[in-house]
Amino acid sequence: MVCAILSASRCAPKLTTKGGDVLATFLSLGIGLPLHDTLKANGITESTPVQEKAIPLLLAGKDVIAQAQTGTGKTLAFLLPILEKADPHVEHVQALILTPTRELALQITTEAKKLLAQLDDIHVLAVYGGQDVERQMKKLRGKKQIVIATPGRLLDHLRRGTIELSTVSMLVLDEADQMLHMGFLPEVEEIIGCTSGDRQTMLFSATMPAQVRSLAKRYMRNPEDVRVQGKQITLKDIRQIAVETTDRAKQSALRELIEQQRPFMAVIFCRTKRRASALNAALQGYGYLSDELHGDLSQAKREDVMKRFREARLQLLVATDVAARGLDVEGVTHVFNYDIPHDVESYIHRIGRTGRAGEQGVAITLVAPKDRMHLEMIESGIRMPLEKRRMETAQPKKEQTSQESRGQRGAKAEQRKEKGRPPVRGQGGGPRSNSDSRRQGQKKRSQAARSERPAKRNARTRSR
Repeated sequence: MVCAILSASRCAPKLTTKGGDVLATFLSLGIGLPLHDTLKANGITESTPVQEKAIPLLLAGKDVIAQAQTGTGKTLAFLLPILEKADPHVEHVQALILTPTRELALQITTEAKKLLAQLDDIHVLAVYGGQDVERQMKKLRGKKQIVIATPGRLLDHLRRGTIELSTVSMLVLDEADQMLHMGFLPEVEEIIGCTSGDRQTMLFSATMPAQVRSLAKRYMRNPEDVRVQGKQITLKDIRQIAVETTDRAKQSALRELIEQQRPFMAVIFCRTKRRASALNAALQGYGYLSDELHGDLSQAKREDVMKRFREARLQLLVATDVAARGLDVEGVTHVFNYDIPHDVESYIHRIGRTGRAGEQGVAITLVAPKDRMHLEMIESGIRMPLEKRRMETAQPKKEQTSQESRGQRGAKAEQRKEKGRPPVRGQGGGPRSNSDSRRQGQKKRSQAARSERPAKRNARTRSR
């Protein structure tokens, strides 16, 4: 379908300017003047490699598999062709964009609405968990040429019969590898089965695991491959350290590293939502300004966490890989891999949160014995060894103590030892605590009472 708002100016010959500016670039890709003007108004002055490769193919109706990292401009690479081809006179769903997380769905929706600021006859609707279902159902009954959704909530509406996808002619699977890691592929396949058989399919992914390739083979027609290198992370600006420890001692090791490194702002990566939540609770118990970011949080909570982190009101952000996708916050001085990533691309993506804009950053990876194979793989992938350290002082038994003693009294005792001062009572190695003194006093009084009893009996006998 060709958008009815395509004017003669959109079909004009390709323009070239002496400077090769954005007008020539985007018009030469097939993007019309209305969208071009909106791009320019939003400060987008040049196209990116993934846009230059993908947009002409998508405008021509080709299926496309694009391997591109976050931050390469891939969102506009599929949004611009969709907006060009959407028909404002047809009110049913024409384009469906599937994303793994609510954050990404909202981000894409925001971008789409910016581009449609001057084209108010095309409507975009975000469908994701955490919203009121009844309210969503009401919106689904209105105009909605473009739907941006997470698999779980969209499938819920399909089963309720509140959305019809047989009219979808353009389907985008964004961050396909993350949908695989989150276990969404069965839902994705069920959703694909509800769309038109002659649709155009676009698959965007940072990595291409075998299962993602298999999905593409089953549901795409002669797809064109687009492969774009992401912005190269300057590893020379990031000091990379591997700290050998054990899984039981990780929490103690991390706390000691935080005290040593004194990060201004740090992102701490965990493998699972449960581990992220448990670690954040422990860090808060130690008295750190910390919070967690993962898929189990409500949308309002996630937005609040990110707002506080961007404003530097949080020092530590404990996150999972999926939740931190696209995380771009100034001032991050340290990245801690509490759980080692299992592939090189994830490692590079994680540590790329620091060492930006010419600033020096530090990336510290905690390595348990079972992680050594992954460490070797990472070193091979980045073609350089990591600086090695061993945490001899980590004491896992301390993890069993209360949060108060672990967090506050323990930290104070360590600080006093570092300064050469004697420990405060009750913080280990010093004089007995008040509770110890009370117990000792009770014991002496009890012994004294027992010794007095025979003397009192003898006195009563003599008085008789």
